[in-house]
Amino acid sequence: MSGMRAPAFFVAHGAPSLAIEQDDFTRAANAFGKSLEGVRGIAFISAHWQSRGPARVNAVARPAMIYDFGGFAPELYQMEYAAPGAPELAKEIAALIGAPLESERGWDHGVWVPMLHIRPAADIPIVEVALPAGAEPRELAQLGAALAPLRDKGVAIAGSGGIVHNLRILDLGNKNAEPLGWASEFDRWIADRMNARDFDAIARYRSAPGASLAVPTPEHFEPLLIVLGAAFADDSLSTIYEGFQYATLSMRSVVLAS
Repeated sequence: MSGMRAPAFFVAHGAPSLAIEQDDFTRAANAFGKSLEGVRGIAFISAHWQSRGPARVNAVARPAMIYDFGGFAPELYQMEYAAPGAPELAKEIAALIGAPLESERGWDHGVWVPMLHIRPAADIPIVEVALPAGAEPRELAQLGAALAPLRDKGVAIAGSGGIVHNLRILDLGNKNAEPLGWASEFDRWIADRMNARDFDAIARYRSAPGASLAVPTPEHFEPLLIVLGAAFADDSLSTIYEGFQYATLSMRSVVLAS
């Protein structure tokens, strides 16, 4: 991707069991991953690593796997995703956003579950950036804007979470259950505003219809705000996948690319 701008993308990571499944979403994720050929690295923000104070940047060369979930199939706890870290890129990112380096952190499932479908060859270095806990939407968009210059250096900006992510109201027995009305309404509200490039409205998502149920806690939604903050004026927004799993997990995933 020499001389080309790397994309910014937001990917839903669904349930951890997605790591050992194949479905319409994983096939779409894999198809999208082919477009990342030549990307120098990925600055990755996951819902499952939050830091108090400034964002932290993972500088570990070979991050260990973190199995930060319980009650799933035994084979999930044996999964490996062997993409390298990138200590030098981590230093570059840390200097860019004024963040401290993390020297011991592994990869949470918000990173490795989607990435093993996006790039199963594990051939793109990844630097995870912590989600600043308690940050306001404006601050998250500013973090995305601070990361945006990396895109012109061949580094993709990625966020992982879920636009609708309510673990208290799930149809666990039916992965293909029809989405509940409020879940569809909020998901569509966000999609319409992304398509209209009305990112300011998305930053005010708490007043959107169904928001209190769709985003009961903010950490799965907030990586999207960082990714949108990393947009350039000439980016086009494309949908990688849209749909739901278990009635209340939106799998909507999008990419901004010039």
